[in-house]
Amino acid sequence: MKKYFFLGLVSSVVFLNSCNSTDENEMIIDPIAEPKILLSKVTTVYYDNPSNPETTVSTLQYNNQGQLIKTTTAGRNSTNEYDSSGKPVKTNYYKTDGTLEYYSLYTYSGDQLQNVKAIYSNPDFNRTINYTYNNGKVATSTLCQTADCSNPSVSNYTYNGDNITLETSEMGGTIPISTKHEYLYDNQLNPFTFTNKYFRIMMGGAYALSKNNYASERISFKDNAGNWVQNQQVIYDIQYNSAQLPSQVIGKDTNGNNYVKYNYEYIAQ
Repeated sequence: MKKYFFLGLVSSVVFLNSCNSTDENEMIIDPIAEPKILLSKVTTVYYDNPSNPETTVSTLQYNNQGQLIKTTTAGRNSTNEYDSSGKPVKTNYYKTDGTLEYYSLYTYSGDQLQNVKAIYSNPDFNRTINYTYNNGKVATSTLCQTADCSNPSVSNYTYNGDNITLETSEMGGTIPISTKHEYLYDNQLNPFTFTNKYFRIMMGGAYALSKNNYASERISFKDNAGNWVQNQQVIYDIQYNSAQLPSQVIGKDTNGNNYVKYNYEYIAQ
């Protein structure tokens, strides 16, 4: 599980359902239910330094239509604007002192999100992430950090049903870095089930884009000879609430050491 997947909504760097349905777009279409169970708080504990774990808290606020209007993480706020059809069109990102740091604009082709552009006062910092689709599901995301999109960072997604089972990423730069994540899942809905489908795409990564929850994750890197070398495996223990949504997820490595812990809270609306 990518440990920083959720911070994409407020980070200073923007990019980082029924099983019987035959609708190819269902994986990223907001499920219909009354009431909706909306994610309201995520508490994440990172164990990169086991003797001094780092805790991050994110809170989410919604309007009466169930639209996410504000997210707060580590003292930084983001606010969202929507068009008349309910598509997000702009997200404003603020510094801890309340001044605007940058904003993101969303571009669509019909009902598909084509790209998200982060606009800074200094255009040298501008970023764009472009999406391609296969059968209605996100197939690739490409992060461009220059106007000509030289040395982009690219993620590719392979699905089994509504879950991403293989995610490969190549980080652009002078020395490209390639990683591979392989996932197995449970059969319960994940915390982002009722999150706006376009925010799920923008957040990126297998967890936000998939239907269910990781049960395990294998992480590999590509060596100088071009071979994939596994360097980590994480097993996730998942606790569920009465709605069968995750309330706590604890990831441990194969030695039983803590890797990451998530606590999820929800509201009904």
